[in-house]
Amino acid sequence: MTDDARLTPPVHICGPRGPWQRVTQGMALRGNATVYTTWGEWLPAIVADQGLRALLGRDWQRYRRTPDPVIRQRFAASRLAVKYTAAAALGLDPGDIDLAYRIGGRPYLRGFDQVDVSLTHTDELIAVGISRLGRIGVDTEPADRRMSFELLQDHVCTFAEKEQLAALPEAEQAAAMLRLWTLKEAYTKALGQGLRLGFTEFGFGTGSPALLAPDGSPAERGEWAFGTYPVLGRYLVSIACHDCGLDPSRDTRVATMLDDGFLGAVAELVAQDTSPLADR
Repeated sequence: MTDDARLTPPVHICGPRGPWQRVTQGMALRGNATVYTTWGEWLPAIVADQGLRALLGRDWQRYRRTPDPVIRQRFAASRLAVKYTAAAALGLDPGDIDLAYRIGGRPYLRGFDQVDVSLTHTDELIAVGISRLGRIGVDTEPADRRMSFELLQDHVCTFAEKEQLAALPEAEQAAAMLRLWTLKEAYTKALGQGLRLGFTEFGFGTGSPALLAPDGSPAERGEWAFGTYPVLGRYLVSIACHDCGLDPSRDTRVATMLDDGFLGAVAELVAQDTSPLADR
């Protein structure tokens, strides 16, 4: 399958030092970026960083209450990966990112409603997607995971997908099923539905990343971009990114996102509030 050129290909991040420039560039050029990393690459920062409590913020208590050290460190690594990714996209310090959670556990950035984030992990891999164009969903699975077409086709595939996969050699069916599974997971995560949206209610073609109806006809008008990428030689990362058409600026740095006139008005109000007359 040819991945959509509107997506920034996933970037391998080796811990706090990045390389973060590719995330910044991806956001500027395409409005989205996805990073992948392993929790072990963040372990030195978790163990040695004296500022970990401030970086984790509201997640610090959950981190401290987790008894298993491996689970605790993986949790910290995933939250740091989200914060550093968002910081690179927004031109902020990671400590300035306030990470919160919606019902169901999906993370979001407090104060940046126009920026969407998605977090996924499997085994040692962590992947984070971020977009300023609309909703984004990411999903990852081990590339060698065996998914039986015979056992899962009625639960995962549309009628059109069943026909396409049935025509493939048996050795290719498992790989095609895994690609479909991760794409559908990414899409439903972007929608905020997870497994609540039946996988047989929408589909993808074997040679195209376009979203399709169960009968194989187009299901959207190009506002969605999809891609599946092999990473680290042993995982797949799938991305679903929506463009809602409300993109007035390609610059997501906080320092340049606000209008000078607006900033001046805010500064004037602050000055008034701190004046001696403000207490009257």
